[in-house]
Amino acid sequence: MNITNPTASLLNAPGALQALEARRAWREKEQVSPHFWVLISILGDLIMAVLAAYLAYWLRFHTVLRDFGNFDAMTFRQYGGHMALGSLTLVLVLGWQDIYHQNVLLRSRWISSKIAKAVLIWTAGFLAITLALKLQPPISRVYVMLNGATALLLLLGWRMLFLHFLRTPGRVEALRQRALFVGWNEEALSLWKTLKRDHACAYEILGWVKTTGGDDLRPQEETFPCLGSLDEVEHLVATHATDMVVVADLHGPREQMVALANLCEREMIQFKVIPSCFRVFVSGLTLETIAGTPVLGVTRLPLDGTLNVIAKRTLDILGATVGLLVSAPIVAIFSAIVWLESRGPVFYRQRRWGVNGVPFDIIKIRSMKLNAEQSSGAQWCVKDDPRRLRVGAFMRQWNIDELPQFWNVLKGEMSLVGPRPERPELIADFKHQIPHYNARHHSKPGMTGWAQVNGLRGDTDLSERIQCDLWYLENWSLWLDFQIMLLTFFKRDNAY
Repeated sequence: MNITNPTASLLNAPGALQALEARRAWREKEQVSPHFWVLISILGDLIMAVLAAYLAYWLRFHTVLRDFGNFDAMTFRQYGGHMALGSLTLVLVLGWQDIYHQNVLLRSRWISSKIAKAVLIWTAGFLAITLALKLQPPISRVYVMLNGATALLLLLGWRMLFLHFLRTPGRVEALRQRALFVGWNEEALSLWKTLKRDHACAYEILGWVKTTGGDDLRPQEETFPCLGSLDEVEHLVATHATDMVVVADLHGPREQMVALANLCEREMIQFKVIPSCFRVFVSGLTLETIAGTPVLGVTRLPLDGTLNVIAKRTLDILGATVGLLVSAPIVAIFSAIVWLESRGPVFYRQRRWGVNGVPFDIIKIRSMKLNAEQSSGAQWCVKDDPRRLRVGAFMRQWNIDELPQFWNVLKGEMSLVGPRPERPELIADFKHQIPHYNARHHSKPGMTGWAQVNGLRGDTDLSERIQCDLWYLENWSLWLDFQIMLLTFFKRDNAY
């Protein structure tokens, strides 16, 4: 291929079917087609759905739960129609979540979140539809709830075993997508490191090819080889059975990129581009049309949706109300201990930045001596901080000093989960020193967050903390909020 005439070389080089034939030959080495495993996953999910329906029926009508409510005992034959309808619709909802595709079979965490979301949607929808249609015999709400719970447990358990089976040598190779990088930059390096940490990931990175752009961040050859230059790409995709081409460097001539896209289209290879000019909130990128011209941009994040905002606020109100009631005795006890150790106000108010940079006063049980920052100014608490009270170390380790913030949540200044709020005097420097720092103020700050459950709190790497906060904003879901709240009770690293 002649780099001086990339369009002609990429489109007209001999051996037009070599890439396709090479990939077919590679796949034929495996005894079973990837599509077969997709069918197995569908069949397995259907079996689990049927088992969940039967288990829910047994629990509802043949255990102590049969006396709950006004329902008479139903025979299996009477409820068979409901069970069949529920099992079939559950599998359809799972399919609607796009989990039945060979490219996602190895993505365990992604599939688990999709299953949880599908079961939640199915439980609410199946109950609403069956009650609205007044099916006979009447549907038991307890049965539907039990069906949803048992389905979630069985599906996740079965998928865990199935994934372990697929990840064995001899099977995992057929399901992995073989990817070739074009060019190299920070985003490509970050993606490669992420994939490298998962030894059973869904992608196999073959190597990279040089472009006319810079390659200052080129990886070490022994770990990630350079296979050649862009003028050799057609030969490389043919001989390496490539499934996907990922363009990291867009600094080359436009004609080269167009020709490369045409090559991938002709040889039925997936063509991907890393949008390196977008530094944050990349998951919000969408393609829209303005005056007939397609334009790529960041349009919205999950928490930009009205329904998502309502759902999160509802959870905050319920959680904050319960939290205030449950924590009231604990707050009273530790407030008394603080007052006995250090006479003075037991509650500590501090100015913090909230959503969109609107300031508010955060409330905490005082864990430090009075006027602790009078001489030093604003700074983070560090390990064995001499400013802390004796009871302060214990409170901070167990997040007891944060309990009054349930009131901030109830007022709408904070959320149960979100990026932790920071003081304006610290933000004045951070926003210039840390890339994308202020992007974390896109949502309400939280009592806990993704960074905190990953040990990034106190005197830790601020850049990593910001990356965790941005990841949370891009991947928000109610399920993720529940996970973070649960992990908060077990993850207390660096809680000084």
